[in-house]
Amino acid sequence: MVHWYQPNAWLKVQSEILWSPQNIPSLQLVVLYHARKSQPTMASSLLSLRATSFLILSTPTTHLSPNSKPRKLGIGGGRRNFLAFSSTSSSERAGEEESKDDKPGFNPFGFVTDNPSSRSAIQLPESPAEDGNVGQMLYRIENKGKEYGSYVRSGKLRWFVRETGSSNSRRGTILFLHGAPTQSFSYREVMSQMSSSGYHCFAPDWIGFGFSDKPQPGYGFNYTEDEFHSALEKLLEVLNITSPFILVVQGFLVGSYGLTWALKNSEKVSQLVILNSPLTVSSALPGLFKKLRIPLFGEFTCQNAIEAERFIEGGSPYVLKNEKADVYRLPYLSSGAPGFALLEAAKKANFGDILGRISSGFSSSSWDKPILLVWGLSDKYLPLSEAEALQKGNPDAVQIKQIEGAGHMPQEDWPEKVVEALRKFL
Repeated sequence: MVHWYQPNAWLKVQSEILWSPQNIPSLQLVVLYHARKSQPTMASSLLSLRATSFLILSTPTTHLSPNSKPRKLGIGGGRRNFLAFSSTSSSERAGEEESKDDKPGFNPFGFVTDNPSSRSAIQLPESPAEDGNVGQMLYRIENKGKEYGSYVRSGKLRWFVRETGSSNSRRGTILFLHGAPTQSFSYREVMSQMSSSGYHCFAPDWIGFGFSDKPQPGYGFNYTEDEFHSALEKLLEVLNITSPFILVVQGFLVGSYGLTWALKNSEKVSQLVILNSPLTVSSALPGLFKKLRIPLFGEFTCQNAIEAERFIEGGSPYVLKNEKADVYRLPYLSSGAPGFALLEAAKKANFGDILGRISSGFSSSSWDKPILLVWGLSDKYLPLSEAEALQKGNPDAVQIKQIEGAGHMPQEDWPEKVVEALRKFL
């Protein structure tokens, strides 16, 4: 059961979080509190309430009532002091001490991950100056994640494009396209290493994603498949990317649009590399995209600032490091536009038709360019059978490279293995 408490005014609570305290049986009430000033009566006042235990954030032990006994709670990755104050009897406390080694560690974010950056997104700040202040958090992270990138104007749209290597690179050009709800940041390590091998690499943020423009639907961009294709064509001209080039694609939605663009422009692609992407009509749609397509509920879902990092971690056996999660969260935290762009794209996508064209287009002899499927075997969204089905339909053109330990985004989970596969294939 989740216990919700509406604090009295004297508490001046900065933020409150609904937690399900199943890991602490005696905990009836959870209060998250960051003390700015000394409040000697706070702990004793709390203990006068009808709850046996409390969780208080960053409260100095000098403020405690003499009758309260602080106990530190093990919260993995926390940056702050977490203390529990219990008004249980001494015999109950003795029983707790005897059995504490058998109890699981308290993980209030178990329903998402134990990622410390997810905590900061919901106002467990990195510094006192950020306490309850989204602006301060944005100031800290606003310049993160722009490695190798610059802004490029194409018509009325401004793209954020990462580039490594140069036009004099001897081995050709590679274009990296990301999926939703992520951004080109995921390719930074792969791009860096591939350029050192002699390739000229580009990775744009799709319109509506990452650091690229996010126009309001109906005002120059409507987030349809055709418009994404058209915008990409114009960008390639501006970047002076000559055909044919090597195309690398990963992910759902706009990642799929990269594949349908390749089917329409096969003469512009010399070799195709697909990292974990939906490839069959039976591909399951992750919960995020299902929620986005539900009227009204989608509007709420798209404004969740940590939805992108949740999606990434949901398809991987790993949690994102704080500095990486900051980058994936930044666009959605800075304004509502990225969320509404994602919502519009998801609502207008005909997933069944898109996957039908991808499945039939690449698994037939009509596609004769070499294809490498680099597949993270720990992907919780897409099983290896997706890749195997495509290879079965076109065995002469399709190769599969399996990466154990990598999830839905192998370029993020294990970029070295992706680079190794690319070098061997190319």
